[in-house]
Amino acid sequence: MSLSLRFLTAKLFLCLCLTLFQHHVTFSASNPTGLTLRAVLDDSPNSPLYLIENMTIAERIERFIQVTNAKDNYLNLNARVGPDNSNSLSRVVMARDGLFYSVWLLIGSQGQEVKLLMDTGGGLTWTQCQPCLNCFPQNLPIYDSTASTTYFTLSCDHPLCQVEGAVYTCVDDLCIYVHNYHGGLYTTGVASLETFYFPKDPSTALTFNNLVFGCSRDSRNVVFQDTELSGIFGMNMMPDSLMSQLSSYTNSRFSYCLVPFPDLIPHTLVLRFGDDIPLFPPERVKTTMFVHAPYLYNYYVNLVTISFLNDRLGFPPSQFQLREDGLGGCFVDSGYLLTAIEDNYVGGVNAYDVLMDLFTAYYESNNLRRTTDPSGLDMCFERPNDFNNFANLTFHFDGEADYFVPPQHLHIFQQDHFCVAITRGRYATVLGAWQQQNKL
Repeated sequence: MSLSLRFLTAKLFLCLCLTLFQHHVTFSASNPTGLTLRAVLDDSPNSPLYLIENMTIAERIERFIQVTNAKDNYLNLNARVGPDNSNSLSRVVMARDGLFYSVWLLIGSQGQEVKLLMDTGGGLTWTQCQPCLNCFPQNLPIYDSTASTTYFTLSCDHPLCQVEGAVYTCVDDLCIYVHNYHGGLYTTGVASLETFYFPKDPSTALTFNNLVFGCSRDSRNVVFQDTELSGIFGMNMMPDSLMSQLSSYTNSRFSYCLVPFPDLIPHTLVLRFGDDIPLFPPERVKTTMFVHAPYLYNYYVNLVTISFLNDRLGFPPSQFQLREDGLGGCFVDSGYLLTAIEDNYVGGVNAYDVLMDLFTAYYESNNLRRTTDPSGLDMCFERPNDFNNFANLTFHFDGEADYFVPPQHLHIFQQDHFCVAITRGRYATVLGAWQQQNKL
């Protein structure tokens, strides 16, 4: 079965299902009827949706590149609602805030509303906290830890603070974390414990006490400043991620579906956990196993090769494999905006250069002329009004799980030109959010 043709023809969308204990990733076409959550929308002038609507396309692309480059550099470093104490986490409200996919929740005894960037490549969940040494501007009030009676700092003898190689250090009996990004992003604060509320409906919420999170007092050069986002919702496999902390309630399973960035009014978004993930008919599901990666906590999968315009490329078997030095490989990351193809030479072959040469040859054979773009994307062409024959890619994963990327999610289009929405991966190949989106 060609999954790509089915979900495009039937107006269905891709659902990414991640099962940690069984170590597999499932690509499936599904109809979300009766199983979706509405996004939280805000059309006020301070809303990130308002901001994105009033940004030029060039400004949007430039923001995409900033986020992608920051993530790529990071790879080289390791109104209060009533509680529902059933603790059967099944769904979380998810929205698209401008350029970002976010998760909405309440924290602390005062039920402080926060929106966090959903990041399947992130570990520790953190949000800005008052009192703040250096906080970036955000459109929602900053969480005040001193106003919450359920807030506690993490002691230095806590197991997470003592993990060898962890990001935590003990300073004045406080467990301090520091996240540095070579691209300039930086956040530091106190590892803490707090009560999290995940709204189920307007009157009830699931309550989880004493979850470990980061109370950031100093954050700089943050790409999502001036939006409603205040931090990161970490969902990788690190022991301090929320996915790991909530594993006993979710059976270590979650799924999400991303709708397109260009839509000015976002459709319903879906973030499901545990038994709330539907069982799809086998004929509509393709599964590939996770790749075991010691000391690496991202969701690595075995990318076998790539097809350009239905032509399967003859990359050597080792091209996208994870190497002993921890570099290489391919993983899925919702916090990575654009897909990155590793540009290191493996067995004498540079996969990024091979793909870019194919794009160049194809579009030049159609008499299109190269141009430049302020975003810094490598491959851009002038776009004649009558040209619509754009390229596509298929990612072939182990287990015959083929993931088709249609032209509209492989390129970024401007009024008079377009760019290939793929960046150089310095350390690995990453399937980013731009290529994960699908039209409802």
